Amino acid sequence: MGEPVSFRLPEETDRMLEELSKEEVKDKSEIVRELLAIGIKEKKIQRAIKLYLDGKVTMWKAARVAGLSLWQMIEVMRERKIEAQYGLRELEEDLKALKE
Repeated sequence: MGEPVSFRLPEETDRMLEELSKEEVKDKSEIVRELLAIGIKEKKIQRAIKLYLDGKVTMWKAARVAGLSLWQMIEVMRERKIEAQYGLRELEEDLKALKE
């Protein structure tokens, strides 16, 4: 599977994991793996949005950083009410990326 990782959890977090484990009829390890996957995906999206808002990447490149399609990234931005910053430079870069 993968490399074992150990860490200490606050009691409250452990209690919540226990509750989720019982509710979903899964062991805590499985719940932790699912939560980590969700957290990693969200962290990648947040990083991509920051790069985009800082003007360091185009929407196309932000989608790549986030591990999403361009259309998925556009939808994420729409859901989070982030306005597109799209000008000639972004258009040129996106057209170049389409040719790759």
